[in-house]
Amino acid sequence: MPHVELSVTDPALGRARQPVDSSLAKWAMAAADAEEHCLVIDHSALIIAISASFEALLGLTVSAIGRPMVGGVMKLLDFGDGFELGAAEVDKTPPLLALASGRLARGLMRIRGTGEANHTLDAISTPLIEQGAITGSLTFFGEV
Repeated sequence: MPHVELSVTDPALGRARQPVDSSLAKWAMAAADAEEHCLVIDHSALIIAISASFEALLGLTVSAIGRPMVGGVMKLLDFGDGFELGAAEVDKTPPLLALASGRLARGLMRIRGTGEANHTLDAISTPLIEQGAITGSLTFFGEV
């Protein structure tokens, strides 16, 4: 006799990609449902959750979940010449700086959405910590 296992997925997890029992997952669910522009990345900078309003701002037509924040979804730009940031500058952006430092990070970011639309955003990021280890970061963005 065949054995079949079924599982039911909570619809709230549609925009968040983590089991619900971790702190990272709880923040991801909150961010996925938020009306504010926000993003949750894991310790390797993969996007775990993104708010619908932030996806719309960037003009994303495919899901960003599970893709790298940098190089996969966001094209981070230099404020001077408008070229993409190099690796050293990318590491100083608030979402990644919060991961590396374990502290709040804040700063302006310039992001190219789809097409040629550029967005200047005020970003504030906090590290997400579980059992003493940094598991990701949560970032809120405000349009400037």
